[in-house]
Amino acid sequence: MRHENPAFSKMGTELLGLVGPILTQHVQPGRNRRPRVVVILPRGEAIRNFVYTGMLRMLSEQAEVFLLAVMPDEGVFEPFRSHFQELFQLRAVEERWLVRITREILDMAHGRWLWSEAAKERWRLRDAEAPHGRQRLKRSIKKTMCRPFANRLGLELLSGVERLTSRLLRNDDAYLSFFSEFKPALVFNGSHVHSKIATQAVQSARWLGIPTAAFVFSWDNLTSQGRIIPPYDHYLVWSEQIRRQLLDIYRSVRDEQVTVTGTPQFDFHFQAEFLWPRELFCKQVGADPSRPIVLYTTGMPNHMPGEPAIIERIAGMLAQMSAAGQPQLLVRVYPKDQSGRFNELKKRRSDILFPDIPWQPAWLTPGFDDSYLLTNMLRHAALGINVASTMSLELCMFDKPVINVGYNPPGIDIAPVDYGRYYDFDHYRPIVSSGAVRVARTEDEMKVMIMESLCDPSVGSIGRRRLIKEMFGPYLEGSADRVAACIGRLARSGAN
Repeated sequence: MRHENPAFSKMGTELLGLVGPILTQHVQPGRNRRPRVVVILPRGEAIRNFVYTGMLRMLSEQAEVFLLAVMPDEGVFEPFRSHFQELFQLRAVEERWLVRITREILDMAHGRWLWSEAAKERWRLRDAEAPHGRQRLKRSIKKTMCRPFANRLGLELLSGVERLTSRLLRNDDAYLSFFSEFKPALVFNGSHVHSKIATQAVQSARWLGIPTAAFVFSWDNLTSQGRIIPPYDHYLVWSEQIRRQLLDIYRSVRDEQVTVTGTPQFDFHFQAEFLWPRELFCKQVGADPSRPIVLYTTGMPNHMPGEPAIIERIAGMLAQMSAAGQPQLLVRVYPKDQSGRFNELKKRRSDILFPDIPWQPAWLTPGFDDSYLLTNMLRHAALGINVASTMSLELCMFDKPVINVGYNPPGIDIAPVDYGRYYDFDHYRPIVSSGAVRVARTEDEMKVMIMESLCDPSVGSIGRRRLIKEMFGPYLEGSADRVAACIGRLARSGAN
């Protein structure tokens, strides 16, 4: 469908791929009692966080909500059409070379200044990807260019240059026209870290003086995922700890610009409608309800190479644990991993359970059904195993024992990657030191830890509960409601 309202004729419909109208009544700017909010969803996980959780529904009670979103397919939004006024397709704008290289140098300089353990690892891996010849020369030039800016003053100066070049050298005014005509009170970006496709849209709103807000997508983003580009007027974050971290790293951000809301992605875990009886869950994944389930959640192939070998050897350990109730191994393959690296293992080892994960490859979009599947995987597992994953936190929410893999796949050269390094990363080191998780540094330690966890799952329970309480405080359950309330408050302020 195409938008037929002539007021939008200058908005670059070929670029934006407008979809609508979803509702037939259009309230003209200035006549609406409620403020207009444009919600940007630049990635499938943002659709999960803010559409599936009911955040849009709650926000629509306070504001006129319009979506600017990636489109895995139109059916994703169909069940939620009453939660927003109209849907517009988010499309990237090709930017000039000078703008792109300025952003790359800014991001490198930020990492070199921050120099967190994750930033060091990122730097080292990028060096390894450019070992010789022309690649090495280009990498060396970029490193030289970024060094003068690897300080607070340099970063602020280069950030100003990035914003200026982005504006002066823009290739298209479509988003400027869009927001000029639409006049929202607030533009909210559902994921700052997935926002390359949304950069021009956010920049355009800022150029027009429209307030902007962003959700800091994950707990590791500030120390692991580079600089926030572009800057925003307001930030919504998971926890008080992340709020303090953001204010420390970005000194130009004021205290009142950051709001702790929690993250809606965990809301499903605390809602009774998403909990399945064990028999139903086991039927869904092909498990035996009478036997303990060990849940292994995988990572990305570039970060965790050789995981199929680790999984197979853990399955071998479980086969020898008849005294622990003949545990079965359930593997949740990381939905973003499209490599197919587990296909051979799936065919060869029918005793290892690999349920299908209902995500769409397009824009890495979780299906609504995965909200049920993941919650019940965590709920019905006897223990969980992963490599320094957010899943550790989610297992702790269910008070399940957590074992982290701290050794490399035996017999496989995975250099320059090393599993052990992940436990020194700034965001994960406190998790290890809390006692909420145990890191197996060898296969022998893994075997002992699995047996101990199966025989006495209460071991470590105090640490797990303490970790969740200290990390999230009152910001765990009901985060979608808090996000909606925050956006509504910011929109009303922007409309005045």
